[in-house]
Amino acid sequence: MIKEFREFLIKGNAFDMAVGIILGGAFGLVVKSLVDNIMMPLIGGLLKLPDFSQMYHAMDGKVYESLEAAQKAGPTLAHGVFINNTINLVIVGLALFVMVKYIEKATKSKEEEAAAVPAAPPKQEVLLEEIRDLLKK
Repeated sequence: MIKEFREFLIKGNAFDMAVGIILGGAFGLVVKSLVDNIMMPLIGGLLKLPDFSQMYHAMDGKVYESLEAAQKAGPTLAHGVFINNTINLVIVGLALFVMVKYIEKATKSKEEEAAAVPAAPPKQEVLLEEIRDLLKK
């Protein structure tokens, strides 16, 4: 059982999946930082919009100085955080879409090259053709 488990872990699929999950997590952090620290301040400044991450509605109807203060006081609808997360999702989805398209294009070109070059006939057929040609002479 231990041998089978070790073979499973060493197989390309399991190892590739683990690397993909780790890279995906790191990529998500980079995109979140990009949205929260660069894009949203730029959008907010250009469109004269408030910081989305601080947009909320306190369920008790009171006004608080920050989202964190409102959340400590009670239930809060943090719709600004939802907007930021939606933008994160769109950016990650777009990046993955472009990456998958690029990989598909690269693999298709390799497959097309392999299909363009006809495979050499088996050795038996070559020998039979030579024998046929000799018999014709």
